[in-house]
Amino acid sequence: MIIGGLQKTTLIDYPGKLACTVFLAVCNFRCPWCYSAELVLPEKIIKQPRISEKEFFNFLKERKGLLEGVVICGGEPTVNKDLLQFVEKIKKLDFLVKLDTNGSNPEMLKDLIKKRQIDYVAMDIKLPLEKYAGLFGECVRTEDIKNSVDFLKKNQIDSEFRTTVVPGIHTREDFLEIAKWIGGPNVKYYLQNFRPEKTIDNKFQTIKPYSEDFLKNIVKEISPYFKVCQIR
Repeated sequence: MIIGGLQKTTLIDYPGKLACTVFLAVCNFRCPWCYSAELVLPEKIIKQPRISEKEFFNFLKERKGLLEGVVICGGEPTVNKDLLQFVEKIKKLDFLVKLDTNGSNPEMLKDLIKKRQIDYVAMDIKLPLEKYAGLFGECVRTEDIKNSVDFLKKNQIDSEFRTTVVPGIHTREDFLEIAKWIGGPNVKYYLQNFRPEKTIDNKFQTIKPYSEDFLKNIVKEISPYFKVCQIR
């Protein structure tokens, strides 16, 4: 387990909760627009300052009664085989746990949920399902992504889906396809505008984000597919 960062307080990463966010290094995706290269690329992970598990859990013990939850993000947390044990230690300290994931490890996701070790899941939807292979190649099995979506839509845990909207990657039609795929009467879906900063692919640092009106028009068009559909 490589802990590459810790945000000691957040009011926005865990909906409705005062939390901290722990960043786990290593990811199986290489989204060119990703702005967390230090948690994704091996040559940058090596140089990234690390926090020991002992230091992290000492921090949590000091924050008992002050913080309500812990957000686990990455990188991609589910690439860590010992994630369950890590989360169990957090739960023993009586914190709520939110997991941010790309959905590529449905078996671990299901295990964490069935064992009641996480309380909220935010799954990133990168593209319409049929476009995943074209961007990520062999590093992703679209069946795994579909399985994670299908499982979360069964409402066994509070969850949301979200997409970072990137010019040159996403079109208006893509969001109609995504809505038809993941939509449902209990589904929450959020759009996040792309930020052109320290991206994995330097070319994306020169891309101008879509306008707020573009995102608002998408939300208006696809909202009927969801319980909640908003720009975040």
